[in-house]
Amino acid sequence: MPGDLNLDILVDSANIAILATDASNRVIFLNKHATKFLALDEEETLGLSISNILPPAEPIVKRCKETKKAQSGHKIRGNAENLIGNFAPILERGQVSGVVCAFLETTEDELSTSKLESYKCLDRELEAVFSSASYGNWLCDGEGTVLKLNGAAEELNGIKAKDIVGKKAWHLVEKGIVDRSVTGEVLKEKHRASFVQHIKKTKKDLIVTATPVFDDKGEIFRVVVNEKDITGLNTLRKELEHSRLVTEKFKNKLSELSMLELKNQQVVVESESMKQVMRIALKLAHMGASDILIQGESGVGKGLLAKFIHKNSSRREEPFMQINCSSLPESLLEAELFGYKKGAFTGARDQGKIGLIELAQNGTLFLDEIGDIPLSIQAKLLSYLDNHAVRPLGGVQEKIINCAIIVATNRDLTTLIKQRQFREDLFYRINSFTVTIPPLRERTGDIFELANFFLRKYNKAYKLKRRLSSRIIKTLQSYPFPGNVRELSSIIKQAVVISDNDNLDEFILTDLCGGNGIFDELNNEKCDLTAQVRRFEKEMLQRIVLRSKSTREMAKFLGINQSTVVRKLKKYGLPGPSMLNSII
Repeated sequence: MPGDLNLDILVDSANIAILATDASNRVIFLNKHATKFLALDEEETLGLSISNILPPAEPIVKRCKETKKAQSGHKIRGNAENLIGNFAPILERGQVSGVVCAFLETTEDELSTSKLESYKCLDRELEAVFSSASYGNWLCDGEGTVLKLNGAAEELNGIKAKDIVGKKAWHLVEKGIVDRSVTGEVLKEKHRASFVQHIKKTKKDLIVTATPVFDDKGEIFRVVVNEKDITGLNTLRKELEHSRLVTEKFKNKLSELSMLELKNQQVVVESESMKQVMRIALKLAHMGASDILIQGESGVGKGLLAKFIHKNSSRREEPFMQINCSSLPESLLEAELFGYKKGAFTGARDQGKIGLIELAQNGTLFLDEIGDIPLSIQAKLLSYLDNHAVRPLGGVQEKIINCAIIVATNRDLTTLIKQRQFREDLFYRINSFTVTIPPLRERTGDIFELANFFLRKYNKAYKLKRRLSSRIIKTLQSYPFPGNVRELSSIIKQAVVISDNDNLDEFILTDLCGGNGIFDELNNEKCDLTAQVRRFEKEMLQRIVLRSKSTREMAKFLGINQSTVVRKLKKYGLPGPSMLNSII
């Protein structure tokens, strides 16, 4: 009867290798097929860890214990055979006390069949990828024979696969379908090739890439070709290029018109940096912008740029009022800006005075050297900028004034803010737009035109025909010009007025080198010291008067009283700065 059969006989009769482990992965049971399949000795194996007798099975046993679930169908190479392992946990009251491992022997044929099915599956997948790709795919052998091509390649080239497969790739060139064979180039050069190809039949532009596949001997046995349609990209590129050319044309035209406008207004600009500054200035002017901060060293032409912005704005027919904030004491500066009523302070005119802000109604107010404005006036100026209302000194009524504000400085306002000499809120209020004029030493390309501009100007003013050579222009271009454009103007003006020769080269060279020619007679046997001192004094006054705006400025430069300057100018019969500057 079946009930009389011994369990060990049943286990040993099954053509299955059975092995059991305890909770510590030690082998506690194995049947005779396990000793055969795994080439083990039963007595030596019992008690050993499964990692010692069958290492590939250890992680599966561990996972079976952790998950409390069976693990099936694992291929394991034993000590003697290829096995398929199934693993099941031994559960006692819900806890894993071990794992039963059952192994089936597999033959090489079974493995080969499995591999063959795997290869067939992989081949189907590759074929699906090859055929369904949206770009063209070709496959050629090492001799250039076309083995296959997908539907996308047929459509892109206007051909049928049945007419091409089995023929050489360069057959397409012979038939005039393409002008070059990328496969032929790969077989010749032994490396990847890529180029753009135009297909006459379909009128498409393709980017074609061929990649060689090498065998173990280093020989090409396959060539894989990919084709991608870039017709749309080329069309878009051409359209973009056309748009770029049109934009560039209009940009150049606008630039030419802008530069022509500058020349018509006698603004000399040659360097690219200054052209950019003037373009920005023109744009701000045409937009009617206000609260413009012009930065730059002394003498670069900040005042001229402010006038240029005003002249090119819609306010050009309205007043342009300007004031140098560093030229007046605090009390007078406030009165000049905001005006005052009768009796506002001691010395005030009986009829009072209208301030510059009010005089600039509908026009432009230019505040030069804004960095030198006193803090008390900064607060009042900020109040005006916020509400556009002006109340004169001694007055009780406010008046709304609409004018554009342009300010300029040669000082670093951020440093002044840190030093608490300039209000931060006023700084952010006046620099809605910032224009920085580079110093003349950084735009030497302007020096040639500027020098000739000033030469023509002063020749016309003094009815002379002075001239400059290219040699002295090069010298001027190498000079640092600490006084910037103002210094260049003064040098040319001084040379035109004082030089005894029409050619100004020697005079300017002497001026730039710091010489003045007054000691030429010291080498003579006799020298009149008094005459030389008077000659030196007169020549110095001639030079300083051309570089100053007033006798007060001359006195400050020379370190003497203003009255002394006036007396010495009269003594030598020299015109004052105001008379000379009226010509400019």
